[in-house]
Amino acid sequence: MATKRYSRQRERICRAVLDTTEHLTAEMVYQRLKPESPSLSLGTVYRNLNRLVEEGCIVKLPFPVERFDGITEPHAHFLCGKCGRVFDMPDVDYDSALDAKAGAVYRHTVRRHELIFYGSCADCAEDDEK
Repeated sequence: MATKRYSRQRERICRAVLDTTEHLTAEMVYQRLKPESPSLSLGTVYRNLNRLVEEGCIVKLPFPVERFDGITEPHAHFLCGKCGRVFDMPDVDYDSALDAKAGAVYRHTVRRHELIFYGSCADCAEDDEK
């Protein structure tokens, strides 16, 4: 097994994801870090984000544009179809029985599932009412 080498860039990229409740795209991480690190490339951000996913530090969310979440415990998300923001829905219980059922029925090894709600967020719904 390869040992993990410390990388200051990887640490900064990880902190960018962990220090926000937003679900950042690689481009968003890049734009946030670029002013302090002019030599940073978008490719470096992508490589490090994917490595952090492999290491279990963050999770990759399967939206049309990949987003990254610092909360690694299974939880539901909401995607606003108007503004594109993604929100955590921690009060929607994760149903591990669904993993077991899907695994038993289809004989797959199910580790987790994603639950994504779609609609208009509270801000966009309020704007629509104005």
